[in-house]
Amino acid sequence: MQAVRRFAEVLHPRPAPSGIDIACGLRHFAIITYAFDPARFAGVMPPRFRLDTVEIAGRERALLSVVPFLDVDFTSAVHPFPRFRMGQTNYRVYIVDQDTGERCVWFIGTTLDSWTLAVPRHLWNLPWHPGTIRFDCQQDEAGNYLQYAMDTQATWAPARVALDSKRTNPISLPGFPDAESGLVYLTHPLRGFYHRRDGKLGTYHVWHDRLDVAAGRLRHAEFALLDRLGLVDLAEQQHPHSVLVDPLAKFTIYLPPKRCE
Repeated sequence: MQAVRRFAEVLHPRPAPSGIDIACGLRHFAIITYAFDPARFAGVMPPRFRLDTVEIAGRERALLSVVPFLDVDFTSAVHPFPRFRMGQTNYRVYIVDQDTGERCVWFIGTTLDSWTLAVPRHLWNLPWHPGTIRFDCQQDEAGNYLQYAMDTQATWAPARVALDSKRTNPISLPGFPDAESGLVYLTHPLRGFYHRRDGKLGTYHVWHDRLDVAAGRLRHAEFALLDRLGLVDLAEQQHPHSVLVDPLAKFTIYLPPKRCE
């Protein structure tokens, strides 16, 4: 179901930032992915979008990722500005925009540990929610994670995850013709859509270069949101499709988000 894809087809120079666009480093950037029955996500998105499914062991599966990270050097991409540091976790499902053919993601929502939450939540109506996020990570000189622990205290999406990684481990991504095709799919969606808090359709886009990910190994996961929504229960969460980790990813975020008419 998935064709061969190459980074050479999707990488491009960074569009010049302007206005209130943001540049940031995302430390401890993890992509913890689960394969699940597409029927569990039926009716969530407008008809414009479809799930970008894969075939695993003869069964059609949708993919979603939990993406925790620590924002560091979060600042203006254009003007001198104070730098902020904050924990964040995104919940995203991989989709296709049938109007444009673009592969992108559907954001279920985000937990943010920062007083700046008021801007995306109330000014832009993003589905972002408050939480207290703590990371406890240890790396060796080669960049391997000897310990990666994230704990989120929140009403909307309490979460806990523990994993490790080793850069010499091969990356295995079931459902794709080869590892690079899967990495393009999982690490390089640059546009996201979501239901705004007022019920309207919203979108925003980002830019980043190819991520320097290593294969991770899950020790334990508790993502209450996925269980509550009936997408991936707590037992299933112990068996991810894949775990990828980049110690520091550099992103540009183009703002403000747009409301789709």
